[in-house]
Amino acid sequence: MSAQPKKIAIVVPKYGLVGGGERFVFELTERLAENPQYDIHVLANKWHSRNAKISFHKIPIIFFPKWLTTLSFAFFVQKKIKQLQPDIVHTHDRIFKADIASVHSIPHLAWVKKIRGKSFPSLYDLVTGWVERRLYVKGGCQKILPVSELAAQEICQEYPFVREKMEIMPPGIDLEKFGRRSPEWRAQARQEFGVKEDDILVLFVGMNFELKGLDQLLASISRAQGIIKKKRFRLLVAGKGNADKYGALVKKIGLEKDVFFAGVRKDMERLYQAGDIFCLLSQFDTFGMVVVEALAAGLPVIVSTQVGAKDLIREGENGFVVNRLEVERISSLLLSMAEDSGRALMAEKAKESVSGCGWQTLVRRVGELYDRL
Repeated sequence: MSAQPKKIAIVVPKYGLVGGGERFVFELTERLAENPQYDIHVLANKWHSRNAKISFHKIPIIFFPKWLTTLSFAFFVQKKIKQLQPDIVHTHDRIFKADIASVHSIPHLAWVKKIRGKSFPSLYDLVTGWVERRLYVKGGCQKILPVSELAAQEICQEYPFVREKMEIMPPGIDLEKFGRRSPEWRAQARQEFGVKEDDILVLFVGMNFELKGLDQLLASISRAQGIIKKKRFRLLVAGKGNADKYGALVKKIGLEKDVFFAGVRKDMERLYQAGDIFCLLSQFDTFGMVVVEALAAGLPVIVSTQVGAKDLIREGENGFVVNRLEVERISSLLLSMAEDSGRALMAEKAKESVSGCGWQTLVRRVGELYDRL
């Protein structure tokens, strides 16, 4: 007689929607659901999936007043868990109690102070911080899974007692999808934006232009362009941000013919093929899946010290880790990477460095964790 499948409750407010964290949960959960040993239940407020192997449960959220948002989600999740009686609760958000907590961000009050620069947290911030602390202190977590060492360090500053429960689990990517080499894709994508083959196309991907460091990147490219004579730098910006503000900025610095805003795209694997260098100069990024995608596509990368995916960078081999404010150094790196011979070698090293970062690796590790629990 075969054993009953383990009932797994996956908790996340938005499932399968746009965003790095949401995509992490979606890709992992969809693959876990293929294992007949697991009976997957997703507890979410919104979802985008037609997977018949997953049971979805609507979790209400009270959005007004704002301070009830996190608290109400945690409260209604707790009620649903009591009804479902799952074997394991795996949360990707702040709730009252869970067996496993995957952490895609830093402690909320640390984010408010360090990143948003607020001296006095709002009522929403205080309540969200309270729910988070309850999860770590009284929530019964057996494992806490930050996506990077950077995230782990920030968590331990606020909750030093959880270090022994931590296991770093970065997100995976579809290596076949992003690692495919297609000269045809490259030619088509560069033609779409009017980029010549001998131009150096720098790629930027982000859903918050300011936070992801587009200002610093524009300044660096402007400086590099003023020095180089034989090559022309072009910049392709994919994602979502204040296009009007940055459109005006590129005109002001004289790059209006060299910067292209592609918006949110569903064919990112094609755009990576079009690029020569990838840059992410975030003010803070707990991981940055786009960095792994770029490396898989064979792009050498430049990332800031505040990007969690820096764990994958081998200095000078597949990319560089920089202080995001050092425009002179970033522009110098762009100039050195403009040389075809050196960039070709870095491209090969980039692909090699993420050969073990496929989703199947993460699925196996999480599955082993479920089995241990």
